[in-house]
Formats: sequence, C-alpha cells, structure tokens
Amino acid sequence: MKKIVLCVCLGLHLFSLAAQSGKQDISFVQQLNQLLYKELPKGSQVGISVYDLTADSTLYTYQADKLSHPASTMKLLTTITALAQKGANEPFRTEIWTKGVIRQDTLYGDLYVVGGFDPEFNEEMLDTLVRRVSEADFSVIKGQVYGDVSMKDSLYWGSGWLWDDNPSSFQPYLSPLMLCKGCVKVTAIPGNPGEPAELQCVPVSTYYQVENHTVSKSQKAGRFRVTRNWLENGNRIFVSGSVERKRSESVNLYASQDYFMHTLIERLQAADILLEDTTGVFYSFKEFRPDSISIRLAVCETPVAAVVKEIMKESDNLNAEAMLCRLGAQTTGEKYLSAEAGLSAVRALIRKLGYCPDDYNLADGCGLSNYNFISPELLVAFLRYAYSRTDVFQQLYKALPIGGIDGTLQYRMRSGTPSFRNVHAKTGSFTGINCLSGYLRTSAGHQVAFAIMNQNVLSGREARKFQDAVCDILIRCF
Repeated sequence: MKKIVLCVCLGLHLFSLAAQSGKQDISFVQQLNQLLYKELPKGSQVGISVYDLTADSTLYTYQADKLSHPASTMKLLTTITALAQKGANEPFRTEIWTKGVIRQDTLYGDLYVVGGFDPEFNEEMLDTLVRRVSEADFSVIKGQVYGDVSMKDSLYWGSGWLWDDNPSSFQPYLSPLMLCKGCVKVTAIPGNPGEPAELQCVPVSTYYQVENHTVSKSQKAGRFRVTRNWLENGNRIFVSGSVERKRSESVNLYASQDYFMHTLIERLQAADILLEDTTGVFYSFKEFRPDSISIRLAVCETPVAAVVKEIMKESDNLNAEAMLCRLGAQTTGEKYLSAEAGLSAVRALIRKLGYCPDDYNLADGCGLSNYNFISPELLVAFLRYAYSRTDVFQQLYKALPIGGIDGTLQYRMRSGTPSFRNVHAKTGSFTGINCLSGYLRTSAGHQVAFAIMNQNVLSGREARKFQDAVCDILIRCF
C-alpha cells in the first residue's frame, strides 16, 4: 500500500513539473523528470531553474525557490553586482608614496605602501615597485616605511569561514596588501632514493621558515604533505612524506600584510636601499594622508578583467573577496570598508530585480561560508540581469569556464557530449554541496540561463554527473 501511495504522489509531483514548463516539448520534460527520479543521488535534494533568454520565457523549474548553500556560485552574485557599477573597470592599484625631501642621495621622510586589495599582486609586481623606488634620486631613507591597510577592516576571514580549513591556500588571510595571494608555493624535486628532496619556495622570503622532512622515492615515508604551525599562528612550514616525482603545494601564511611588508623591506635592502631606522623596526602600519609635498614614486595595476577571470575560471576566493570589498567602495564612496558594505550592494540589486533580500542570507563574496543561503531562481535572476546588460554580459561570459575546455569545467562535459563547448558556467562545491550555474547554447541556437543546486550530496562525482546530464538534455532538446 505504501508503495502505491508513493507512486501516486510522485506521479502528481512530476505532472506539476510538466505544468510549470508551459508548452515545451513533453519529451524534454519527461527526460528531466526521469533524470530526477532515477539519477538524483540518494538522500540528496536539488533545486533547478532554467530560463530561455532568447524566447524570454521559463523553460523548467524544480524547487527553484528552495534555499540552498551556493558554495562558489555565490561568486556570480558578487561579480555581476560589481561589474554593473559605475567605474567597474577601474584597475586594482598598489602604490608607493613619500612625504619628505630629498637631499644628497637621502630621503628625509617616510615611505608609504598603500594597499588597494589587489588579489593578483605577485612577486614580479613587488620587484617592479622596488625597481621604481631604486630609480628615484635617493638610496638612503631616514624615516619609516609604512604599510597602509586602512581601506579594509581588520577581519581577516569572512563570516562563517572554517578555522580548520587553515592553512589551505584557498582560505588566505585577507588584507589590502596581498603578496602572491598570501601564500607560499613549495615545490619538491626528488633526489636519490632515501635522500631528502630538494625544496624550492616561491616567493623567497625570511618571513617564513621551512623544515624538510621529505624522503625521495620511499613509500614508507607516507604521502607528500605541506603544512605549517597554524594553531600557533606561526609561519614555520613543514614539508614531509615521500616524493616520487616533482610535486607542488601551497599554504597560506599568517598575517598577509606583514608578509608583504617584510618581503618588500628585504627586496629594498637587496636593491641597495639603506634604511636608517634607529628603532631597528623597519616597517609598521599607518594610514597615508596625502598633502602638498606628497610624491607618488611607484604604482602597479591589475585590470578588473584579470581578477574576474580568476574568480570564474579558477574559482579564486581571494579575488571574489577583493571584488566584494571594491564593490563596497564603488557603492558607498567610503574609504574605510568592510565586507558588509559590499553585501549591502548585492542586496540592493536583489531588491531591484524584484526579490526580497530578507528572504536570503548573504555572508561573504566567494561562497566559502555555510551561512550563505540563496535559491536557483535568484541565481537565474542575476544571470538574466547580466544578459540584459551588454557591458556586464560580455565580461562575465568571457570569464566563465567552458565545458570540456578550461577552468573548473575542463575535465567535465568532454568532447562528443552535447555540453562540450556549449556550456559557460560557474561551479560551486564543498562537502555536501555541489552547484552549477551559468549559460548554455541549445542545438537550436537559443541562449539559456540555468542554475542547478545539489544539496546534502556526499558524492561530488554523482552530483556532477547529474548536472551534466541536465545540461545535455537542455542542449539536445532545444
């Protein structure tokens, strides 16, 4: 009897799905319904929203208003909102200024390094700043070197980020002064069996220390591992395990702003810039306030397009948080910012699109937080809005991973499947969560916006298989 009731209920539910799909081909609806019934991972839930942008009509919905954790598809809300703002293409900047006078090869005054939260600032850019300073008319600094990190509050992680994800490189310590994403890349090269592997670290800095406990080509040594003494907020890196072949891993470092400034001071000294600081402390932190004698000595810029590309293609969390902070500056005009200022701008766009911000919960810009709750229909609403704005859509579409080609979709939707090259979408995943949202082009040439949010699914492989099958059906049937 229970089986009969279950079948009747399921049949009525699937009939309601067909009704939601309007006058579309019944075979298309049946295929998706069968997929839900047969292929949805056991014990899991899913919400789906599909909108035909070409025909301007809803194609399919299934629990589209269901609140779900978005994981990295949260980056779509952050990026679309940021790209829609006035001045969206203003580059990220890191600057060096001075206050003082130069006499006889000596700067009598202070040097200020002003952080603009450039998430792509790397070792090459650091060396560029150092070179520009070394080209100035002084080689001695009688003053202090200051780092200006005043544009952002002191909260170094987003709300709801997990303490035990430390020291993973995907969760760096956030600061307006970031060097190499606040991380160190450690590469191990095996030597003779039983000998320690050769270690190479980038960037080179005395800000951190390295202990080599590796063994070349020895299974008894265990798996290769790079970590640090993060429970003590220390920056001693431990590299251990067997090195069978060349291996690389990255770890974050504690206090990104100190990492930046410490390494900058070392590079200035290596460039024969003498720092005559009687205190013996060669840098500290202070806000730069320009005046009539201020001179900008150097600047490095990163285009917004480069930041957006990493957000979408590689799902870079730091870049998304930098974009969120920048979004706060764009919309408030304020100099001192927090993540909340950026989230308020996202909520404003939610309201503009006809939804109530109070129906959702936004905690960060990248989706690392489990406090985020949004819905498939909200994701599709943002995608529809982006599509309606040519300036936004062109940048977003170009940056999204392409099925079977690049980014986080490189090894999915392989050649020979309908989705190959026809899906441009953002992935999102962490334990129990797997989402996919973006655009696809159907066999009939229609542009479609979609969101698939799998929840409570322990098998990421099964969730991805389900999502790819949904995309294949949509592309094949329209």
